[in-house]
Amino acid sequence: MKINKYEDISQIDKEAKKDYIDRHSAFVHCESSATKGGKFAVTVKVGDEYAHPDDFDHYISYVQLWDGETFLAEAHFTPGVLGNQPGQVEVVFNVVPTKKMKLTSMAYCTKHGLWQSDEVIVEVA
Repeated sequence: MKINKYEDISQIDKEAKKDYIDRHSAFVHCESSATKGGKFAVTVKVGDEYAHPDDFDHYISYVQLWDGETFLAEAHFTPGVLGNQPGQVEVVFNVVPTKKMKLTSMAYCTKHGLWQSDEVIVEVA
């Protein structure tokens, strides 16, 4: 399966391509440091500036959280979770870190495939 990655949309001229890239890309939001053994919140949001459709045949089916090659968590969605209105799927995963983390997220669009976030480093002390 092809994995799509986010491109810096400020470098893209066409608004339609900016919309397409942004609304499918997963973004990891969290603090840059965590306490070993403590609960740590990681928010994954699909789309930053643009909303994704929430139609029966075109929606975000799942979001995954990874630490390097270690699968941490997954959230599944059904069509209509956003009220059948374009929006941004957002989920908060609570993890307990034991070492430095290299977090990425994957989001799967039922029409446009798998999209991977940029890596976010979290120092753990």
